[in-house]
Amino acid sequence: MVGRIVVARHGRPNLSRDMLISSREYRHWWAQYDLAGVHPDEVPPEALIEIACESDMVVSSTLPRARETAAIVTGGERDVPAEELFVEAPLPPPPLPWLKLRPGVWGVVSRTFWFCGYAPPGVENHMGAWRRAGTAVDRLTGYAADGDILLCAHGYFNWMMDRVLRGRGWRRTHNGGNHYWAWRSYEWPAKKPAPVNPRLAEAAE
Repeated sequence: MVGRIVVARHGRPNLSRDMLISSREYRHWWAQYDLAGVHPDEVPPEALIEIACESDMVVSSTLPRARETAAIVTGGERDVPAEELFVEAPLPPPPLPWLKLRPGVWGVVSRTFWFCGYAPPGVENHMGAWRRAGTAVDRLTGYAADGDILLCAHGYFNWMMDRVLRGRGWRRTHNGGNHYWAWRSYEWPAKKPAPVNPRLAEAAE
């Protein structure tokens, strides 16, 4: 029997967003974001801890905020493999040097430009990220063949995997959105029993 797949977003990172910065400064801010762990005041939902306890396997992306999230929900009591395959899709800020925005706004602007095709040399582009999302779903599907799997990863890339999973026939049973600590759950649909012909049923009686 194929297991359940649960894909969760990490907890809130320990990095301030209360500032106005340029696109160049945002590039540095985003690099610091990737190095940041989960804020020490963060507390995961009990339901996610329960999912981690019930899962046959827990895996995370290699970024610190995802690895720490997995360690928190498992209580640090089990081995959690970390795989670069599941890291967040890139957020390269466009070259708009005259603008100063808050990091959250830069994230929206950068994601929009990236979605429309902007990607500096050496940065994964939008189509490349979709291909990686397909490979990531292949990996999760393989893990689910042996039981329930929990992945601790990232907001936008989790959304991309959601599209791939549902496109391949997985049924989404819970949609928590893209908030910190939120998760989505998927099950492989059971085959429906063949409809019974009433006349044949009467004859059998």
